[in-house]
Amino acid sequence: MWDRPAVLNGIANALFAVALLLVAYAAVHYAVRLPAFPLREVRVTNELAHVTPEQIETIVVREVKGNFFTLDLERARAGFEKLPWVRNVNVRRQWPDRLEVSFEEHVPLGRWGTAALVNTYGELFAAAYDGNLPAFVGPPGSAKEIAIQYGYFRRSLATLGLTPVHVQVSPRRAWQVRLTNGVTLQLGRESVEARLDRFVAVYERTVGRLQRRLNYVDLRYPNGFAVGIPEFAHAQPDKPRSGKSRGATG
Repeated sequence: MWDRPAVLNGIANALFAVALLLVAYAAVHYAVRLPAFPLREVRVTNELAHVTPEQIETIVVREVKGNFFTLDLERARAGFEKLPWVRNVNVRRQWPDRLEVSFEEHVPLGRWGTAALVNTYGELFAAAYDGNLPAFVGPPGSAKEIAIQYGYFRRSLATLGLTPVHVQVSPRRAWQVRLTNGVTLQLGRESVEARLDRFVAVYERTVGRLQRRLNYVDLRYPNGFAVGIPEFAHAQPDKPRSGKSRGATG
């Protein structure tokens, strides 16, 4: 091989090309770390309802390190996602000196216990919120199921001018819904939506006509429902009365 000039020239050219690439890589690696490419601006690209400028500034100071090229985007994204109201974050570089950040905030749908909120995806998150929200109560892992059912309950009852303020499902999947007027709808475990639809359909000519305060409406009957009237339940012993009144659905 050593007496073949063409082969030797090829090897020499290849080694020279490799050396040139290594030098170029080192030069670029060095250049991108020079202060000539500072990151001068972090811009939020969407309107925010809960995340504050002060919270964003805290994350920028703590997590956004390096210049335009050396910035760790994954570290920055993970830092922003630690903020209480942030569900998802998208970060990207914008030449020549800007980082653009787009936030997806949680939209609160209900309260879970005393320390958590439920968003519109049925996900739990922890954040301070002083607005009015319905209470969701159920066994662990049921938040998403309750969020879905709450949406149906709210839409159905809105036609009557009623709003759920407390939605509860038991470990055996029995549902109860308390309304703004204090009435609790007992829906049971089976045909929950059909039972509510039946109640909505006959409300105006049954419960809606009662001139009494009600505690509950029990919708678990196949052909009607029962209502709990407090004054009947607390009647004097010498005047026995039933605490329930049956309402026909047909």
